Amino acid sequence: MGIIDNINKLFDHRIRLGIMSILMVNDDADFNRLKELLDLTDGNLASHIKALEQAEYILVEKQFIGRKPNTRYSATPLGKTEFKKHIEALEKLIKK
Repeated sequence: MGIIDNINKLFDHRIRLGIMSILMVNDDADFNRLKELLDLTDGNLASHIKALEQAEYILVEKQFIGRKPNTRYSATPLGKTEFKKHIEALEKLIKK
């Protein structure tokens, strides 16, 4: 097994790495909070969220708060597992 085998290509991009980092330490986060924390445009954030959602690494919940739509995101068990493996692989790589 090579030292980069568990490095997940989906987390190579800094935005997806940021999204998952936020969701690993919070139960969930809404779209505006992610956008604010990562300093992104709506379209840029949406495209990266879509990639993580398609991989089933994040769960998307849409609801209305009053009359306003609200979209919340949380890391799935699979997403948490894969992200932890990715971080562990990076740590091993750094220590080599």
